[in-house]
Amino acid sequence: MKAYPIVLSPCEVGYMVSVPDLGIDTQGKDIAEALYMARDAISAWATFEQDMGRSIPVPSNSLPKTNQGEIAVYVDIDFDAYRKDLDTTAVRTNVSLPRNLKRKAENAGLSFSSVLQEALKEKLQMV
Repeated sequence: MKAYPIVLSPCEVGYMVSVPDLGIDTQGKDIAEALYMARDAISAWATFEQDMGRSIPVPSNSLPKTNQGEIAVYVDIDFDAYRKDLDTTAVRTNVSLPRNLKRKAENAGLSFSSVLQEALKEKLQMV
């Protein structure tokens, strides 16, 4: 896990976020969303850089200077966890169903994999 310094700057609609070590920016409607977006932007950028075979700069060990009204903080980043969340590799999973339900689903031409994925996404609020 790493911690990158960011600068939050108030703007018309929330906060602009600057990541000086990486030269990337994002924004959020409030501080909580700005921090979430900073983590996501840093992780997405780093994942791309790693996939392209490039190294990720080491985070600065000091906070950048800020202007009036700005906030400088560190955000913790777990690149491995982010990459795992992006992994959409299909894996075989065995499930048990009542025989009559299985038969009805097959007769209806339903794909068990698709139905299970849709149900899990809805249950996990990923839709």
